[in-house]
Formats: sequence, structure tokens, C-alpha cells
Amino acid sequence: MHRREFLSTTAQASLGALALPSFSKLSPLFFKMSLAEWSLRQPIRKGAMTNLDFPRLAKEFYGIDAVEYVNQFFLDKVKDQAYLKELKQRADDVGVTNVLIMLDLWEFPTASPVESERIKSAEKHYEWIDAAHTLGCHGVRINANGYEGKSLEEAADLFVDTLIRLSDYAKTMDMNIMVENHGNYSSNGKWLAMVMEKANRDNVGTLPDFGNTKIAENEEYDRYQLVEELMPYAIGVSAKATEFNRKGKEANMDYERLMTIVKDADFNGYVGIEFGGKLEEMHKKDGVMLTKKLLERIGGQLS
Repeated sequence: MHRREFLSTTAQASLGALALPSFSKLSPLFFKMSLAEWSLRQPIRKGAMTNLDFPRLAKEFYGIDAVEYVNQFFLDKVKDQAYLKELKQRADDVGVTNVLIMLDLWEFPTASPVESERIKSAEKHYEWIDAAHTLGCHGVRINANGYEGKSLEEAADLFVDTLIRLSDYAKTMDMNIMVENHGNYSSNGKWLAMVMEKANRDNVGTLPDFGNTKIAENEEYDRYQLVEELMPYAIGVSAKATEFNRKGKEANMDYERLMTIVKDADFNGYVGIEFGGKLEEMHKKDGVMLTKKLLERIGGQLS
């Protein structure tokens, strides 16, 4: 689908999808809702839309007024001030809040045992912290990597070294550094909680993801324990969903239980929709819309 066709389709389809009042309008939610750009990776990769289109689509099609960017979709624009200012203006024009940028800089290990590599990683992340600040975001999401072969304690100390560098840099702009459970050690709730305690910085926290529970090739961490262990440090929450049953429930996880954990942690920040399944574009089975409706229903009940 060409970009113009995609945008036209979204506008038409949105009339029916947005005509009915959402549950959140009837009962205010205890959290704010945002949309993670990863949910739209397929149309972006196919060229049906661009990163610049994201804020308007989030607002006009999904009725969501806050967005979370993914740096993969504008990698070459990190220092392009004209581009960043245009992106911010587009968000401002439709009343959309830029929440954060999810950073996937795997080639710059944040927990490398080599100090010079950790410093280089921090410097690369500084560029994206600057970009996020220009966009008006409150922070960035980073990953823990490069600690292969190290013990849990050793890996934590290496990662914390980078976190402190990033924290000090981000603090000058009132920005936050969020760590997501993104596989291996980081999906071990006890390990990431230990990292948070060691870092002990006000602007360093977690971004608990309802998915990403794999800690080894054939080993999964308990999903609910993981979220519960990370929520005390949460600056944001990533509401991952991949598959829905006929009743409109997430097929692989208990969303009621997960959102109850979030609520019990007294969290009232952004819960970002991140649909990780196959995006059936712009009709009633659209995974993003199903996730939104599920969050509105459960959130309304818990609120």
C-alpha cells in the first residue's frame, strides 16, 4: 500500500472506530495512555507512512494523544535539528505529547567490561538524549547489553557505571533514563531491581514490559513476578500485546492481573500500547485498537 492510500484508508476507517465513546471518556483512567511506534513497524517498513506521520495517525486514527518513538525509524536524523523541530511541530499541531524515544543501540554495549566501550556507548546515547529533549520528551528507554559471560553482580556493576553517566547528563535537561526488560539479565526482575538500587538515581528507573520474559534460550521469567518486581522503579509501562481471542482478551497473558499490579504500585504515568503481533492494518481486528479497548475496559474497572 502506498503512503497516500494508507493515510486515506486510516482516515476513512477511523470514522467508525472513533465514533463510539471510549470507556476512558466515561470513567477516567488511573493512568495516561500512549502509543509506541513499534506497533506501526510494518507500515513504516513498507513505506506506507513515515516517522513524521506518526503523531497525526496516533491522534486521528487511534484517538491517542501521546506517542513513544523508536530511534530505528529515524536513525540518520539524531542531529538533524530541522527534522526534529518539524517532528515536534507536527505533534504540537495535532495536540500530541512526545513521551520518549526507545533506543536500540545494540552495537554500543552499555555493560561492556571495556571502559572505553562503555564511554563510547554513553556518548552515543547522549546524542539521542539531546534529540529527545528537542522533541519535548521526558526521557529515553535504553537496553542493558555487552555483559555476556559476566556474573549477575559483575554485569550489574558494569551497567550501573553507564547508567550513572547517562543520569548525570540527562539530569541537566530534566530527562529520565528508563531501562526495559528486554531479554537475558534484564528480564530477570531481581537483577534489574538490583541495578536500580545500585544506581540509586532519581532520574533512572524501569520501563516494565508485559512481554520480554526470556532470560535464556529455553527459560522464561514469571511474567507477573517480573512486572511486580520492576513496578517500584517504573517511570513508564509498556503494555505489550501479541494476540487476541474472540472475547477481545490478550490470548497469552492475564491483562487484568498485570494492570492490577500496575495500579497497586500507585502508578499514574504513561502506559504505552506496544502491539507486537501481526498488524492487520486499519480495520476492526487491528491489534493496536484491540489493545486500547482492553486497557480502557480494565483501566476503567480498576479506576
